[in-house]
Amino acid sequence: MKRLLSFFAFVLTLNFTAYAQSQADEILGEWVAPAKDGRILIYKNNNTYFGKITWGTGGPETDENNPDAKLRKRKVIGLEILKDFVFDDNVWTGGTIYDPREGKTYSCKLSLDDTGKLNIRGYIGFSLFGRTEIWTRFSP
Repeated sequence: MKRLLSFFAFVLTLNFTAYAQSQADEILGEWVAPAKDGRILIYKNNNTYFGKITWGTGGPETDENNPDAKLRKRKVIGLEILKDFVFDDNVWTGGTIYDPREGKTYSCKLSLDDTGKLNIRGYIGFSLFGRTEIWTRFSP
């Protein structure tokens, strides 16, 4: 009986882990910015999520507003703008978003709404003091 209970506990743990992981990976793929002037690919490295610009710039083609003069000539296409997000309780947190139009980096959290749109909340200090953009999934 003990073995049977242990087996069921093990299976339940596996199912829960698989479900949580599939929820976390719902963010993967290509997303379109609200102005429809850029696309961002969100990808995973180990258990951390990142995003880079794959199309469009919505501004200059180089990172000319970067506060680090050495980085101002790098191309915006391919630029990693989302960094170091981890999934916890239906929200991706702990990461940052870089805005190449302003050359500024903000704390950020990501969440999916009921319609499958991605809420990007950039802020300084507290999430209360920030701005939310809503990205839509790219479909060719």
